[in-house]
Amino acid sequence: MFHYYRASLIFTLICLGLGVWYGWSSTDGNLGATAGMLWIILVLSVLEISLSFDNAVVNATVLKGMDRVWQQRFLTWGMAIAVFGMRIVFPLAIVAIAAGLGPIEALQLSLNDPAKYESIVSSAHVGIAGFGGAFLAMVGLKFFFDSEKDVHWIGIIEERLTKISSVQAAEIALLLLMIWGISTLLPDDEALTFVIAGVLGLVTFIAVEAVGTILEMREEAKKAAGVLVRSGLGGFLYLNVLDASFSFDGVIGAFALSNNMIVIALGLSIGAMFVRSMTIHLVEKGTLAQYRFLEHGAFWAIIALGGIMLASARFHIPETVTGLIGATLIGLSLWWSMRQNRQEAQIRNEAPTAD
Repeated sequence: MFHYYRASLIFTLICLGLGVWYGWSSTDGNLGATAGMLWIILVLSVLEISLSFDNAVVNATVLKGMDRVWQQRFLTWGMAIAVFGMRIVFPLAIVAIAAGLGPIEALQLSLNDPAKYESIVSSAHVGIAGFGGAFLAMVGLKFFFDSEKDVHWIGIIEERLTKISSVQAAEIALLLLMIWGISTLLPDDEALTFVIAGVLGLVTFIAVEAVGTILEMREEAKKAAGVLVRSGLGGFLYLNVLDASFSFDGVIGAFALSNNMIVIALGLSIGAMFVRSMTIHLVEKGTLAQYRFLEHGAFWAIIALGGIMLASARFHIPETVTGLIGATLIGLSLWWSMRQNRQEAQIRNEAPTAD
């Protein structure tokens, strides 16, 4: 167990050390204030881990088809993208675009006027909800709108979705109807922003899928020519866009605990590192194969998260509700898998043996 989480534990100690140094230096040696910052970092990391287990399960479904080299690159290069891209650069980019500032000015604003920084980031929520919700919804819908899918957890629904999948682009039509429906509940200016962001989220999903398909076709051609291919670039790109979409609500929700960019980045980064370690753990232990409905629960959780993100453009939905829905779906799918395994084992034990 320690083997899988060793890097995450070391990374946690480094982040906590940086938190102590930053808190001590920014508060002129105030021990209480430094301890308060450290506590918020820990709380943010725990929340990120607890709310992102579905992310780890879905990552594992993609990662299990990649070779060891790309799995490690996801853990290292992908971590750099997750930390510096989504936890630092992404909020700064929102502020820079929304306020018409340069990157240096946006950084100075985050450090010198965190309240205004938080306000600007939060004001971009409608666009973020549209983009992230659309991308995540497509990830979940694609899993169930699959004509070749023969293992079903919630059969009464999943079997029908498998049949409907024979209609080309049915899931895209369903998502566009959802985006349009929510946009009718918004003011005109926000509705336009929401629709554009949702369409861009859909286009991003299609583009990432296209890149993956092109890379797979090239690899198959090389394999046919007798060339050894061990590339997982398409999956790597897909995983990082997926991780970015998962982190949208976490980054925005973190402002409920702190508006200090450094504290938020440290806390969420610890959680992101543990999610990656959990992903590798699930892949190498073969947990998805052992518990056959676990990934079904994770993809239902993704659809729920995508729907909640889209709805959050109009309605306030607490992050705890989102986390509870995801945890409940995954917990039920795990329990159902264990139940199925016990039933099959009992059947095998009761079966007559040949003399």
